[in-house]
Amino acid sequence: MNFQLENFLNGFVLASTWSNLGFAFIGCLLGTLIGVLPGIGPLATISMLLSLTITLDPLSSLVMLAGIYYGAQYGGSTTAILCNLPGEASSVITCLDGHKMAQKGRAGAALATAALASLFAGAFATGLIAVFGPILSTAALSFNAPEYFVLLMFGLLASVVFSGGTFVKSLSMACLGILFGVVGTDVETGAMRYTFRLPELSEGIGVVAVSMGMFGLAEIIMNLSKGTQRQVMGYKLSSLWLTKDEFKRAAPAAGRGTAIGSLLGILPGGGIVLSTFAAYMFERRISKDPQSFGQGAIEGVAAPEAANNAAAQTSFIPLLTLGIPTTPTLALLLGAMIIQGIQPGPEVMIKRPDLFWGLIASMFIGNVMLVIINLPLISIWVQILKVPYRILFPVILVVCSIGAYSLENSTMDLITMSMFAAMGVLFMALKFPPIPLLLGFILGPLAEESLRRAMVIAGGDATVFLTRPISFSIVIMIAILLVVTLMPAFKARREAFVE
Repeated sequence: MNFQLENFLNGFVLASTWSNLGFAFIGCLLGTLIGVLPGIGPLATISMLLSLTITLDPLSSLVMLAGIYYGAQYGGSTTAILCNLPGEASSVITCLDGHKMAQKGRAGAALATAALASLFAGAFATGLIAVFGPILSTAALSFNAPEYFVLLMFGLLASVVFSGGTFVKSLSMACLGILFGVVGTDVETGAMRYTFRLPELSEGIGVVAVSMGMFGLAEIIMNLSKGTQRQVMGYKLSSLWLTKDEFKRAAPAAGRGTAIGSLLGILPGGGIVLSTFAAYMFERRISKDPQSFGQGAIEGVAAPEAANNAAAQTSFIPLLTLGIPTTPTLALLLGAMIIQGIQPGPEVMIKRPDLFWGLIASMFIGNVMLVIINLPLISIWVQILKVPYRILFPVILVVCSIGAYSLENSTMDLITMSMFAAMGVLFMALKFPPIPLLLGFILGPLAEESLRRAMVIAGGDATVFLTRPISFSIVIMIAILLVVTLMPAFKARREAFVE
């Protein structure tokens, strides 16, 4: 325990350097901005910035990218409350009561509730990472190739189950992502795979080109084609504080939302969005006045906002301890670690304790920054909503093109990005969810490597996954998930949720 405390304090020292504080501020500011602007999101933003972070120190780059990720949860609530326009999917449920409070002249109280609940949830969940992260990392050291393979398969299956679209479409996208991921030189045999004799593909397809094309350009093109007109709030804010009665009702709801989000955030797939709905429905069920929900109940703001921020923080636990991303955005963070030469997994805490503890400490600092950034700048965020996509699009296109080209100074990356942008538009039009493709693209090669190592360890005996206790337990979990997925009742609820 003393050793962990010493590392945690060292992490604060590293996170408190002027450079890392600056990158944390930039990340939180950008996260809030893209959370405010509907349709862009942290996934597209991190995709665009991924190539630029290669020149940064690994800790600085991860601090900034993580700030964008959890900062977007804060920004999404601002427009959800003021304009009934959720910037993030996790803020959809906040519209129900948050905007009603704004219409009743309590917009300031709703914004303060969202900010304070998010701050409490973020700090609490980050504390959980600090406490349980080292424990899980130590336990994960007993994992070997068979355990990692079935764990990666479980993560991929869960992402398929909880993503949008039908199960067949999601599964096909994950398989397509795996195929794209194995393009290049086989590290075991040195043979070229799926390169079509193009030397530019000998090192594989870059994650930057895939992510920027599929989630940067494609997302913006789809939003540009909609031509949505945004209604910006035209009335003044009330005092940014809560009454005594509002505080007494909001505080317990925020606590319960934090607990729900902390638990569900660990789940692969849609844990963050799911946690907001779960927290809201739980508050409504235990409320003495359930009819008030949807009419401006402050509990309906505090619980989901605490849940989505807690889930955003605890979703880092599988990434930092096992090297398994639970969301597409965290998959890009894993890609950023790989690009920086860092092998994700339990050895990160042992070989790079500065990175592990520095990132955790930066989350505490970042959550405080977000409250300071959000409340004073609310009027600015609302005005930014007036910027039309036809102006934002050329800027984003230039940034994506420069980022893709500067990575290897290769026009092939620009061509690849353009191809994946076209594919992304096609997939979205046909309602094929692109998220499983990205997770398959990143996790597929890791799973292949683990499978090969497992076969070497077992001498080619495929029953190795059933004879080892940990891997067998995960196989059972996969089987249960498959059975539940095929149940008619679950299929009906899943389709209702993803719609």
